[in-house]
Amino acid sequence: MPVYYCTADEVREAERATGDLLTSGTLMARAAHGVARAVLGELTRTGGTYGRSVGLVIGAGNNGGDALYAGAELRRRGVAVSAVLLAPEQTHAAGLAALTRAGGRIADELPVGLDVVVDGVVGIGGRGPLRPAAAAAFAALSPHTTVVAVDLPSGVDADTGAVGEPAVRADVTVTFGVRRRAHLLAAEQCGRVDLVDIGLGAAGDRTVAALTDAEVAAHWPVPGPHDDKYTQGVVGIVAGSPRYPGAAVLCTGGAIAATSGMTRFVGAAAPQVVAHRPEVVATEEFDDAGRVQAWVVGPGLGTDAQAEARVERVLADEVPVLVDADGLTVLARRPDLLTGRAAPVLLTPHAGEFARLAGHPVGPDRLAATRALAADLGVTVLLKGRITLVADPQGRVYGNDAGSSWAATAGAGDVLSGIAGALLAAGRSPLWAGAAAARVHARAARLASGGAPIGASDLLEAVPSALRGWGELGQMGAEQR
Repeated sequence: MPVYYCTADEVREAERATGDLLTSGTLMARAAHGVARAVLGELTRTGGTYGRSVGLVIGAGNNGGDALYAGAELRRRGVAVSAVLLAPEQTHAAGLAALTRAGGRIADELPVGLDVVVDGVVGIGGRGPLRPAAAAAFAALSPHTTVVAVDLPSGVDADTGAVGEPAVRADVTVTFGVRRRAHLLAAEQCGRVDLVDIGLGAAGDRTVAALTDAEVAAHWPVPGPHDDKYTQGVVGIVAGSPRYPGAAVLCTGGAIAATSGMTRFVGAAAPQVVAHRPEVVATEEFDDAGRVQAWVVGPGLGTDAQAEARVERVLADEVPVLVDADGLTVLARRPDLLTGRAAPVLLTPHAGEFARLAGHPVGPDRLAATRALAADLGVTVLLKGRITLVADPQGRVYGNDAGSSWAATAGAGDVLSGIAGALLAAGRSPLWAGAAAARVHARAARLASGGAPIGASDLLEAVPSALRGWGELGQMGAEQR
């Protein structure tokens, strides 16, 4: 199943629904134990608990209470614990008493040489950047100090993932019951997210989610015993130009690597495409292209009258269409080309292309912006970035954290378009196709990189390896279908 992400209000409602668990303090006790366990795990991983020291940065309210109770448990396990109280008059009284009874120390500033610091400044109700006292406490830390955030890194908006300047950057974020949207939208700021079961039920409308590796693998179009090249999906690529033939090569390569069906190509770069990929059925004219089950149009196409005519021709065909790159520039001036289409459309803009389509920049709330554009145009929109967001016109969203930025290289988007287009041709929905393609694309980038910069050709070559790692799960999915 996908992993779902909730708003702050949905989390609060789920907490209220527990009744006595909330009012009796049981939820807080469970949360604090989860924080303490995460800190102990970090200490154990780096040498054990003997002689180790932990700092707490404590704000007002329950988030600080979770951290204080966790500090008391750590102190009872023999860890030296010091706490800085940013708002002494608003500090959680019972949590503070528990810490002091256990032998924790209250300090004006954090000692040097701490092994772990716990961010208990603000939780899901926080807005805006860190205030000066909190910012100073975290700025003074050694870069080798592990930071564990309670619920969310302070300075990160729970719903939009907007990161304040400054904000805490956590190595580990411990959260409770359900994941918050910021854990997806600001994944890099959160570090590893540990989800602690504290007894909450299902929460939220479950419209924002992320696919898991297992789900992508199980539903990838792996050929079964009765499949042939046509049942696997025939994708048509309209890309490249005399000036940019490489875009056509990369896009068709992505499509071929994604499935074992058939790839057709239309465009001036047909000779270059066939030279690199002789299995492609290539032509320079639509009349010779043959039938397809989905089109990809735009990478390296240009934006002149001929390119516009090709985008118009593709969108007139009532099969799923993916529009990328130069095709998006054409659509920005010709949005009427989408009018009246019954078949699905997937647009794959980066931030600049998004601004041309929407008439304004993405802004800090990428989730809301992506949803709004999808609803306005009646299409599915894939907004590229380290956190890729895919939204359909009904407001459902899949996000994917690439885990790195190695795919931020020229031509990588052409590969992504080919992968997603092949999935559309195989009958996958635009929402799923975009999200699954983004996940495989990111996995391929990490495999190709090995920690060093790569080019788009390197990424393309790693796509089969990225899929091969999921082969057993994928074959199981094919047999189930």
